[in-house]
Amino acid sequence: MGRLTIATRASALALWQARYIRDRIGELFPDVEVELLELTSRGDKILDRPLALVGGKGHFTKELEDAMLEGRAQMAVHSLKDVPTFIPEGLSLAAITRREDQSDVFLSHRYAAIDALPSGAIVGTTSLRRRMQLLRRRPDLRVRDLRGNVNTRLRKLAEGEYDGIILAAIGLERLGLLASIPHVERLAWMIPPMGQAALGIEIVADDPLARRIAAALDDEATHLCTWIERDFVSAVGAGCSAPVAVNARFVAEGTIEVRAMLGYPDGSEVLYDETTCTPDEASSAGTAFAHRFIDRGALELLAEAEKRAFKEERPERL
Repeated sequence: MGRLTIATRASALALWQARYIRDRIGELFPDVEVELLELTSRGDKILDRPLALVGGKGHFTKELEDAMLEGRAQMAVHSLKDVPTFIPEGLSLAAITRREDQSDVFLSHRYAAIDALPSGAIVGTTSLRRRMQLLRRRPDLRVRDLRGNVNTRLRKLAEGEYDGIILAAIGLERLGLLASIPHVERLAWMIPPMGQAALGIEIVADDPLARRIAAALDDEATHLCTWIERDFVSAVGAGCSAPVAVNARFVAEGTIEVRAMLGYPDGSEVLYDETTCTPDEASSAGTAFAHRFIDRGALELLAEAEKRAFKEERPERL
């Protein structure tokens, strides 16, 4: 019998994900005893301002990675979209689970859809990616920061602080919360972030049991697509909070479609492109696609986007 400790954030969604992986390991490796190590991440502690204003990367992963490097855990379960493209030495992003519904959803107690919102309506989201795409489509709306766990965000919506909010469908589905919202619109036009709706399994690189288990949890098709996305984000130098949307998906056997958008948080200037590749080309497709954006000024655009991000929430220098 082997033993494995999984580090996880203590939020409701993170615990759902960790327990799901624990149960999958139980099915695949019934002789392995699995326990969870619950931790509070920096991202869970910072609730008074957008993470994009705090700086740095790995707001939701550092404490879990520290636990593995200190020998307190051999594996961590992350929402892949929260995992920076840089992995600390001694650790490995060894598996990516099968991706589920990648949609962003608009939620409201008053309006059936984003296009039904009146001019000046308040929409809650902290994501610069969502802000960029929403204001590109509806520049007449007001976007206000939205922090807290999923239940806190839904409570703020119910209390009337927002006319609508935008969240990832997958988290709401996993927690069984969609049925409680009067109006739900799936936003097919909104490009997801790198890694949305997949779980990233990070392990201690030289732990043979953790590596064997991770190999059994990995989904090859999702791994290929999300690695294209991660390579794209790495090449343009964007952090987890940057206004960058990128999504790769199989559209036919042997064909992967990749779409990406990046630009200013207010949607006033964006770059968009799409391409296709084969699975054999996936290892270089993300970087090559990113260079098409770089040739069009993506690095300069993102540098300016960082200056503009949440400008109304930054204290002006005197």
